[in-house]
Amino acid sequence: MTALSSQSPEEAPSSSAELRKVMVPALPTPSIGLTHLLNRFQLSPESVVLLLAVLIGGSTGLGVVIFHVLIEQIHRFMLQDLMGVISRWGAWTLACVPLLGGLVIGLMRGTQQDFGPGLSSLIAATQASHAQNVTRKELQPIIKMLAAAVSLGTGASLGPEGPSVEIGANFSLRLGQLLQMSQERRRLLLGAGAAAGLAAGFNAPIAGVFFALEVVLGTTFATSAVSVVLLAAVVAALIAQIGLGGQPAFTLPVYEVRSPLEFPLYVGLGLGASLVSITYTQSLQLLRACFQGQVPGFAWLAKIPLAIHPVIGGACVGLVALQYPQVLGIGYETIEAMLQDVEFSLQLLVVLLVVKLVVTAISLGSGLVGGVFAPAMFLGASLGAAYAKVLAIFPGISLYMAAPPAYAMVGMAAVLAASARAPLTAILLLFELTRDYRIVLPLMAAVGLSVWLVERMKPTVTSDAHLQQLNLNVETNREQEVLQQISVAEAMHQSPLILAATLSIWEAGVSMTRDRRRSALVINEANQLVGIVTLDDISRAISLGKQYGISASNSTLTHSSKPDVSKHNLPASQLIDICTTELLYTYPDELLSEALARMAARGLHQLPVVERNNHEQIIGLLERDQIGLTCNLELMRQALQQLPNAPKHDELTLTSL
Repeated sequence: MTALSSQSPEEAPSSSAELRKVMVPALPTPSIGLTHLLNRFQLSPESVVLLLAVLIGGSTGLGVVIFHVLIEQIHRFMLQDLMGVISRWGAWTLACVPLLGGLVIGLMRGTQQDFGPGLSSLIAATQASHAQNVTRKELQPIIKMLAAAVSLGTGASLGPEGPSVEIGANFSLRLGQLLQMSQERRRLLLGAGAAAGLAAGFNAPIAGVFFALEVVLGTTFATSAVSVVLLAAVVAALIAQIGLGGQPAFTLPVYEVRSPLEFPLYVGLGLGASLVSITYTQSLQLLRACFQGQVPGFAWLAKIPLAIHPVIGGACVGLVALQYPQVLGIGYETIEAMLQDVEFSLQLLVVLLVVKLVVTAISLGSGLVGGVFAPAMFLGASLGAAYAKVLAIFPGISLYMAAPPAYAMVGMAAVLAASARAPLTAILLLFELTRDYRIVLPLMAAVGLSVWLVERMKPTVTSDAHLQQLNLNVETNREQEVLQQISVAEAMHQSPLILAATLSIWEAGVSMTRDRRRSALVINEANQLVGIVTLDDISRAISLGKQYGISASNSTLTHSSKPDVSKHNLPASQLIDICTTELLYTYPDELLSEALARMAARGLHQLPVVERNNHEQIIGLLERDQIGLTCNLELMRQALQQLPNAPKHDELTLTSL
């Protein structure tokens, strides 16, 4: 579509072969040779994917090693060599290091406006039919890796895990495109790349695997997926151990269990972690909006060239580092000091928690490049250590408590899990780092509670996962805009299947099969809405009828060793007995984003559309699949509207499509 839009009608290709050349860019010669080689050996698709997983794991591991070496070299040059020269001018010169880093990133942004898509965009790309256009700039991933190395090496308050994951994700997605693999295979390779990146970055292959399965692949826990992701993570971790050493990211103390009475204290830590994680994620969004001029009082920032934003961010980091150098850079040293029970006062821990949160939001919002995992762990460690010190104030409670490092360990996992909405990844990551099973129970309690509270207080209304379930195929922020522009009335079925509550299960199944409907609304004798029934409800009732003999004349279940499963002996109970009567509703003038949020809260696939003042009056039925279709049609309408010689807005509507 993009290629065609850049041509005039006179320049449009005249044959289907030429049209294909325009729409699908020619692939590099190496991909043709690799494809020919794979075809020559007649390998099965599963074998090909496993071989590619080894290639992805090895390449990602090598890329992560190079990335970490770059960070270390830049860090040594800036904070040792350069500071050794200019430090004699005064302690204030420390602020020059992040400022110089921001200046370099600003120059890079001046020549390269966009460093390329993030992980969420790459995940969305694997759902799209036009995914080959996402990484069309060959050097973008490399430039982004260099920008991240400069940012982190000069003290930006961010982490290396995000760029490490994107190194593997970009390489794997590009490899899938070169080999012209299916969308399903590309997403599987993307998961392998993400797992390899996290495994190499933290030397934690198990956590890398679950990160890919939990965040990238969603609910795709198929055996083939696990095998591919596992193999890529193992290879990447081995390469990283060879290049960076076999030690884990942190050297953690031995965990000590004082008493089972201590477990409720970890539940309280989970509550605090949920509040910190919400504040953290909201701060990241707020500062990004500030630098875009979308917050009242900060419109002037949008008028400043984008190349200057990283300089502002670097200057802020440098000024704060003059007073609190602990927040400078990735922060692993400070985290490890907290975990080794180095003495931090309660006041300092609280200040570091607040300052690190603000500086991280400024770093990311200003355009400096890095991940948000490491800052989340810093916040969690600060919270946990401070929480333990507060508890120790109460007399007698210290006898049943572990030392503050134990709470710091659990706190970093709880904040990370709630911030990333990845509880399994956080639990397994800390378990791999500690290699101590005794910490698992308090860890699971704190992580589980923090994630549950975050979902309750700040549900993922239009998160990537929900948008991907709709099969939307463009960037996430555009999808969210469309969901907030279309009303329920534009996406609902205006003539849903309506069945009587007194209808038998067999008759209801026949009606839904004949009309090819996934769900139907159930009404009573007064034509009032009383419930909703789905094909799954019908199937469960039929399965029950196969296990028990059910009389056609009444609904009493009587056990039968060899029940007759003819239509006359299927469940004879009425439809009202199996349909869902506790209903959530949506309204025709409501936005699709609000309706989708209500669906996500209960995991529903459909909502009855009713009058606001009369929930028994049926207007239509809104289904999840129809939301995705409607949004994609609207996005296509907008794309067509931008083509040369496109009709006016009022001439191109969803109806005309």
